[in-house]
Amino acid sequence: MNSHDLAAYIEATDGFSKPWLLVQLRLKKLQERKASLSTDVYVQEMSDIYQDMMKLGEWWVGIEDQVFKSPPSNPD
Repeated sequence: MNSHDLAAYIEATDGFSKPWLLVQLRLKKLQERKASLSTDVYVQEMSDIYQDMMKLGEWWVGIEDQVFKSPPSNPD
């Protein structure tokens, strides 16, 4: 899945309110740009994403079933 597919999924599932999905999108975009970045820039951006992810904390504790529902599977 590329960043465009992930962004479409986030939009289709109203995932803008799910911060972990936005972190995944940032990671995917960084991964796609990695070859064009210097090591220093890549490490700095990865550090920024990591710090933002850690700020999320454990906000899901007690509401795991509500927050982490698996999407229904599509039968083939």
